[in-house]
Amino acid sequence: MNWLNVILMAVGLAMDCCAVSLVQGTNQRTWHPRALLMAAIFGVFHMGMPLIGYLAGNLFVSFMQRYAPWIALLLLGFLGAKMIWESLHNKDEHHEANWQVTNLLMLAVATSVDVLATGLLFVPYPGWLLPSVMTIGAVTAVFSLGGYLIGVYTGKLMNNMEILGGVVLILLGIKIFAEGLCL
Repeated sequence: MNWLNVILMAVGLAMDCCAVSLVQGTNQRTWHPRALLMAAIFGVFHMGMPLIGYLAGNLFVSFMQRYAPWIALLLLGFLGAKMIWESLHNKDEHHEANWQVTNLLMLAVATSVDVLATGLLFVPYPGWLLPSVMTIGAVTAVFSLGGYLIGVYTGKLMNNMEILGGVVLILLGIKIFAEGLCL
């Protein structure tokens, strides 16, 4: 284990949150202070999940490897389908991003459930656990906020990004699901 590995892992793990944040930004189209809350929630979940994974150790590894992809697929699929449905049935009005804390928590769980298994990587390297999870959380928060800002900018340029955003969430769920099946 070294810092390059930790940083590359953190960037890779942050990509799902970045994509979801981009969708939130395209729906919002203007700065919203709750974007900071979203980035913080995503960062905290990405710090907490490896800790839980580390503590669970080998006890629950087969369960998480088996069901984490399904959980991500169902949550992201549901949110994406809902977004597409609302976009197609509410043509006359623009929907802003859903900033309800329950929605942000669902998104955080969906994008971080696969991060749980990362904690198992630190079982042989316990000294790297805390610095690594802090790095993972910070990188995730920064990438989430960056994705949101990019989404705000591109949302201003394009009309009705909700369908695209819904498709992105569904594809993200399928990607996590497919990667989980290949483990």
